[in-house]
Amino acid sequence: MIQKLTSEERAKQVAQLNGWQAVTDRDAIQRAFQFADFNEAFGFMTRVAIKAQEMDHHPEWFNVYNRVEITLSTHEADGVTERDIRLASFIDSITA
Repeated sequence: MIQKLTSEERAKQVAQLNGWQAVTDRDAIQRAFQFADFNEAFGFMTRVAIKAQEMDHHPEWFNVYNRVEITLSTHEADGVTERDIRLASFIDSITA
């Protein structure tokens, strides 16, 4: 069974990520991205989708033209888990 992180664990791990923030009304983390155009945003989403499929861990996201907003939370644990941190870390690595 996947265990969600404690609030202390989550705060420590999120602090090591780039730009991710806790969501106010639920146990999730979120980050917004802006790209040059739709093509660049879609390319980014494709890379994240491939990694998410490999991890069997899929993000919640919203895209309009060059903006992408991603929310991560592990539904089966009802909160943020190590899976979310790993996916966020991957996302950081491709946007650095």
